[in-house]
Amino acid sequence: MMEPSGDLALAAEFPTPDRERWRELVDGVLKKSGAPFESLVSTTYDGIPISPLYTAEDVAPPSGFPGVAPFVRGGRPNGSVDGGWLVRQLHAHPDPAVAKNAVMADLVNGVSSLWLKVGSTGMPVAALDDVLADVYLDLAPVVLDGGAEFAEAGRALLKVFDERPLLPSEVRGNLGADPIGVLARTGAPADLPALLDLVGRSRTLFPELRTVVVDGLPFHEAGGSDAQELGASLAAGVAYLRALTDAGLTVAEAAAQLEFRYAASSDQFLTIAKFRAARRLWARVTEVAGATTPQLQHAVTSTAMMTRRDPWVNMLRTTIACFGAGLGGADAVTVLPFDAAIGLPDDFARRIARNTQSVLLEESRLAGVIDPAGGSWYVERLTDDLARAAWTWFQEVERAGGIVAGLESGLVADRLAETWAARSANLADRTDAITGVSEFPNLAEKPVERAAAPAAPTGGLPAVRYAQAYESLRDRSDAHLAVHGSRPTVFLATLGPVAAHTARASFAANLLQAGGIDTPNAGPTRTVEDVVAKFRESGARIACLCGSETSYGDLAVPVAEALRAAGAERVLLAGKRSEAEIDEFVFLGCPALDVLDRTFAALEVA
Repeated sequence: MMEPSGDLALAAEFPTPDRERWRELVDGVLKKSGAPFESLVSTTYDGIPISPLYTAEDVAPPSGFPGVAPFVRGGRPNGSVDGGWLVRQLHAHPDPAVAKNAVMADLVNGVSSLWLKVGSTGMPVAALDDVLADVYLDLAPVVLDGGAEFAEAGRALLKVFDERPLLPSEVRGNLGADPIGVLARTGAPADLPALLDLVGRSRTLFPELRTVVVDGLPFHEAGGSDAQELGASLAAGVAYLRALTDAGLTVAEAAAQLEFRYAASSDQFLTIAKFRAARRLWARVTEVAGATTPQLQHAVTSTAMMTRRDPWVNMLRTTIACFGAGLGGADAVTVLPFDAAIGLPDDFARRIARNTQSVLLEESRLAGVIDPAGGSWYVERLTDDLARAAWTWFQEVERAGGIVAGLESGLVADRLAETWAARSANLADRTDAITGVSEFPNLAEKPVERAAAPAAPTGGLPAVRYAQAYESLRDRSDAHLAVHGSRPTVFLATLGPVAAHTARASFAANLLQAGGIDTPNAGPTRTVEDVVAKFRESGARIACLCGSETSYGDLAVPVAEALRAAGAERVLLAGKRSEAEIDEFVFLGCPALDVLDRTFAALEVA
């Protein structure tokens, strides 16, 4: 048996690389396509540049140690290594019997904490005792979401706890009071006196039970950026600190009443950085206020990223979001079922949601290392950049009088609307792709049907989904199919052999099908007559030329003229105007939603 001859040299035999040499090599590759280096740099909705390479030169403040201020690396010294983060499942079914069965099914299959929506947006407040009858409340922390009815819901849960054989120290969870969140969602005045009353009742009975949720989701769901969500929630946390300390609590006691809720998205690195930055920001607030308190965090997979079309892809989105939240150090994670945007989830969807976390915790062992992304030059720099952007926004809100004043004056809504407009533009031209909706849609998918969920509150900040514009077009296509027996159709006039038209035909089909438009194509063609014959067979009224630059130069004009003579009301071109200077064409070199809207109008689709 051969013995190793000594230490392996590995990279030591190669010259030490430097940034300048790397840049030279990159520029050499980019010159071949005529692209500038800046094309490799992307920018977040907070204006943070994301570079293609990070090195030790990309300095960020030291992130410290887990469990030690500023808590960037985690709020506890041992992180989630002992038992993982809390797997917190959401339940909002209005039928108490159904909700009770679903709760128990989750608890015996891996869920360790419950998030219950009660009142007008979920189960009846009076049903709490029955729904939780078989739950070991000392083992499974309960978090309420009572919306505007938070005071009634909180008192009902306190009554449930009080009537069970529990020691006061065994009761954990959160009563879910969030009057500022109610203001954000409904426009109703923030009822801070009701919150203070609930805090007083809770602290007297159960000292380990928290009362207040600082919910960042309304800001995220209105289309806001990560820094806007962080900054607004930070301002809400400060408002609650002021109210609680004015009522006689110390800063440490007041901070111990709060739990922060943030969205986790399919951008895994921004999600990781968000939770790390949030802890740093809150540590700074409490430090200035006279205490050093880690932030308790509840991550929820983003509702804005969820789709109604091809909802199976949501399983992948929520897996990535859970991954990011777990690595970012969230204390509890809720993975929303893949059908959450459609209606009330069924048993299968809830099973997949909880098993997503089980796989990441038990098989991938994500909680086995504290802050595994720590030390990454990219993550550390992104965490710092995001924290600074959020702090700037937080200070602006505070200068405007605080979060309540900012919501009532429209400052917060206006700023979120600006971000949503920028995001909408990127969604419209598919810079921000939505797999299964704006990219790679499946017109043959069978619709997933679910019972309608209780209506969400309205009157405050809007609640948007990134896929909503495309899905609205798909709904119109479905209605057209139901009435006419066929979908809106555009014929793809493929020019030349397969190799000449595949790229542009795929581009056009992908774009048009994103709006529910069927795209029969001519296939390989030899003559103008071939294209025209297949166009007539398709029954379409609009045609789209798809080919190479060469085939456009040779065939675009005669094929377009022949198609118009055969009855085509409009001829589109899959490409940019410079590729075929024929002014009578309608070109596809513009945002997808613009093309789809104009095509629907031309086809007179209602």
